Amino acid sequence: MIGLGTVVNIFAILIGSSIGVFAGAKFPERTRNLVTDVLGFVVAVAAADALRSLWNEAFKSQVPRGWTLLTVLAALLLGAISGSMLKVEAKLEQVGERLKQRFNRSGRGKFVEGFVSSSLLFVIGPLAILGGISDGMGNGHEQLILKSTLDFFASIAFASTLGWGVAASALPVGVYQFIWTGLGFALGNVLSDYQVQAMTAVGGVLLLGISFRLLEIKMIHVGDLVPALFFAPVVALIAHQF
Repeated sequence: MIGLGTVVNIFAILIGSSIGVFAGAKFPERTRNLVTDVLGFVVAVAAADALRSLWNEAFKSQVPRGWTLLTVLAALLLGAISGSMLKVEAKLEQVGERLKQRFNRSGRGKFVEGFVSSSLLFVIGPLAILGGISDGMGNGHEQLILKSTLDFFASIAFASTLGWGVAASALPVGVYQFIWTGLGFALGNVLSDYQVQAMTAVGGVLLLGISFRLLEIKMIHVGDLVPALFFAPVVALIAHQF
């Protein structure tokens, strides 16, 4: 069944978030803050893992020597300019505020922060893209099942400190992955491996920004950088022509 992998992912986030909210209420504030710090460290590790794509042979061999970093830089700059003009993060926060008013009228917890941070975390990375495309092409759900498992445990940890906003992130995650599933179904193999590696490297930079936010090192508007994910394969394709 095409799309089943994303459905499983959505339920994994919802169930994990529910467990996290009810379990998190039993923890003192000091413990919840420490859990958030741990999440920041883990996201930084995930960012480092994604950034390894800069040295991936499939990427390096398809662009001029030394252009992998320039490709990522160009995608990030284009993403920053377009994202800030479109006010992506502000609009994402507005969606979070509307959901908060509808489902969390008490105002307890960091609903919007949980929604924004977890939405960005769950959609960034090669598994969301490759898994969605593979699902759409009818090649199985294995990649999205793996992603669902990771998101399940991450949502427990996030929701224990950031509340129901983490559960609400299942909405943009579902929309994002269903888009890739639709592209995979309609167009077949959409991206070359080097283009996916470029997107992964850009995603690593965004994950690093999320880590800084969670650790309260610097409040980076990561949402405004999300368009860089879509510029990355285009810039990589242009670099490939040289």
